[in-house]
Amino acid sequence: MAGIAFNGCNMPIVSKLYCASSQVLLLVRERPHVVSGGGFVVTDCSQKVVFRVDGCGVVGKKGELILRDCDGEPLLLIRRKGGLVQALSIHRKWKAYTSDYEGSQKLVFSLKEPNSCLARNNTIRVSAEPRISKRAFDWDLEIKGYFPDRDCSIVDYSGNIVAEIGTRKEVTEVMTSKDLYHVVVKPGIDQAFIFGVIAVLDYIYCESTRC
Repeated sequence: MAGIAFNGCNMPIVSKLYCASSQVLLLVRERPHVVSGGGFVVTDCSQKVVFRVDGCGVVGKKGELILRDCDGEPLLLIRRKGGLVQALSIHRKWKAYTSDYEGSQKLVFSLKEPNSCLARNNTIRVSAEPRISKRAFDWDLEIKGYFPDRDCSIVDYSGNIVAEIGTRKEVTEVMTSKDLYHVVVKPGIDQAFIFGVIAVLDYIYCESTRC
């Protein structure tokens, strides 16, 4: 299992393969619209594919996403919780799972969807499994800023930035015309976990992964 560093503490999330010792810059580009909800591709600065996200047009189910590695192997299955209890809830919740070699699923994070995607001040919070925060919170990270503006950060419960989403001028020179935005992932942070969260944000705001 892997680590994601918060205040110097490593906690297992997805895989140690995606925890770098230095800051990592990754680029997000939309997959060609062969089908609705085609998803997006994550590359490094040399245009090598790191992750791929399948949206509901590929997966075939609304409210379901798959994060895959560079070889197309599934890393995370992400589902929006449904049912009567969910319909009566203030927040819709997403849950992400990994599968072991026996096929059993393990919850790795959950995310509460905001009441309205139009309001910029709605807080989106993420809870990791096992819990990172030792405080009496029901969340470990939150999204600061507004994802559709490509100007937001993922921060931990102490306010430390673990990843930044943007289109900064100093980065645009390494981006191609197909790139949508960049993501800077801080040292020790599990990149697969971060892009699982970003995949949900993409769907919530009706972008490339949604039908």
